[in-house]
Amino acid sequence: MIVTTWTKKACDLKSDIKQKLVLLALLLFLTVLLVILFLYQYLGNMYFSYGESNIEQNFCPHGYFKLGTMKNCSPWLSCKAIKREVRKLKHVGGGAVKRVFLSEWKENKVALSQLTVPELQDDFIYGLQTLKKLQSKHVVKLLGYCEEEFMILTEYHPFGSLKNVNEILNLPKYKNYNTWHNRFLLAIGYVSIIHFLHNNPLGTFVMCDSSDLNKTLSQYLLTTSFHVVVNDLDALPLLNKRAGELIKCGHRELDGEWVAPEQLWPYGKEVPFDDQLMPAYNEMIDIWKIPDVSNFLLGDVDGSDLVRFHLFSIHEACKKNAAERPSAQMVLDRYNNVLASLVKEATVSNTRDML
Repeated sequence: MIVTTWTKKACDLKSDIKQKLVLLALLLFLTVLLVILFLYQYLGNMYFSYGESNIEQNFCPHGYFKLGTMKNCSPWLSCKAIKREVRKLKHVGGGAVKRVFLSEWKENKVALSQLTVPELQDDFIYGLQTLKKLQSKHVVKLLGYCEEEFMILTEYHPFGSLKNVNEILNLPKYKNYNTWHNRFLLAIGYVSIIHFLHNNPLGTFVMCDSSDLNKTLSQYLLTTSFHVVVNDLDALPLLNKRAGELIKCGHRELDGEWVAPEQLWPYGKEVPFDDQLMPAYNEMIDIWKIPDVSNFLLGDVDGSDLVRFHLFSIHEACKKNAAERPSAQMVLDRYNNVLASLVKEATVSNTRDML
């Protein structure tokens, strides 16, 4: 009788232990699920709120700006204000149309652009007017201008143009930023700008100042929060699709593998180049260049080749004939889908490592 009672107690104890183990396993399973859901939410917010927080904080109505620690929006600076309040420090860059000077305005570093030669004043004014019209999160912030004296004041970005990205990310200070996902976000930012230009309410703008990789990258700035903004809008012709209008990037012959096939002289070397005979083209020339710019931005870090693998099909489509190329919207959608997929894979992998 005592043995039977002891056996019963032992069985009850084993049953109780089993129940507790089952409950513990269920609790662990639910914890893992919650961790995964939390990481999905956290990483989703981190990756897909690209630039939104800064934009909301610095939002001002058209014709106004907010800079640095400014609490209130200020109207664009006039000629008088620029002359009186802006102090030129040193020459930091520029191109054929503009010279750019690091300058100071009320203890804020700013960029002052001035016309290089009078012969290019039409290009300068066109760039200014386009900059005014296209102010958004994708475009460098306009702070003021003086049209009659050919001066433009914009936000200063110390990292410079996008062609400096490798140099910046290789600095010890930014070592933790040099990852496949941060580089992929830069590529997404670049494609987002192309999409913005192609689908603007004013019409379809085409990035013409892009005859090679360095020239293309020099049109964009890298911000200190590692975002991309377009900066140089002097060669940004407007394509009127409704009227069936096409564009040409300048009046000289273009060559090389970088430019889209439709930008090349189609009649062979035996026929001298004649701008009047050169066929016009559309915004698909920008799509042709996306794979090359993205490949540069992805760099050579762990995971970048995996990103390239997932982008292979859309990049291959970008190199097809103009009529067969995807739109900027299609490319952007594919980029975002790939990012979402890779983030989920990374989340699951990180969760497994945690366990």
